Amino acid sequence: MSAAAPRLVVGLGNPGAEYTETRHNAGFWFCERLAAELGVRFSHESRFHGFVAHARDAGVWLLMPQTYMNRSGQAVGALSRFYRIAPAEILVVHDELDIPPGQLRLKFGGGLGGHNGLKDTSAHLATNDYWRLRIGIGHPGDRNEVVNYVLKSARREEQAQIDEALDRALAAWPLIARGEWNAATTRLNARPAAPR
Repeated sequence: MSAAAPRLVVGLGNPGAEYTETRHNAGFWFCERLAAELGVRFSHESRFHGFVAHARDAGVWLLMPQTYMNRSGQAVGALSRFYRIAPAEILVVHDELDIPPGQLRLKFGGGLGGHNGLKDTSAHLATNDYWRLRIGIGHPGDRNEVVNYVLKSARREEQAQIDEALDRALAAWPLIARGEWNAATTRLNARPAAPR
């Protein structure tokens, strides 16, 4: 398992106003919050096929691919090759159907869970060995409904749970930024306390 601090944080999502509030854009939501926390702004970089921000003090690049989800790896590959960022120094943040809203999972490597953004990222990096922060969005219960589900907005109570999870992820960022992955994993993978 890698202990290197991340040099690139990628939020996965789809470009365009019609997708902004959809579940599939949870990775974008995290990246936007992290950019605000780090005091940096995104600008469009055509050579990297996305919106890019550089937090110099933190030594990290932020990337939101604008290639649509199933071609996310084009952007990740372009930026990581240009700045010689190793896959183990990359954190990809994405929505996760197999985790309930409000829960998170931080992991290194492993399977792709059928996620098209991860599939394309792994294809362009030629490895699955990079960090992922999985943001739970829940499952519609029917496999045939998945595409429709991820491209719709979450219900109000689910969105509140997702927003709370994003807050917890942001609170754990200092651990991640120092490469303290074990501590961050323990903190983020714990189930949040049920509301009283």
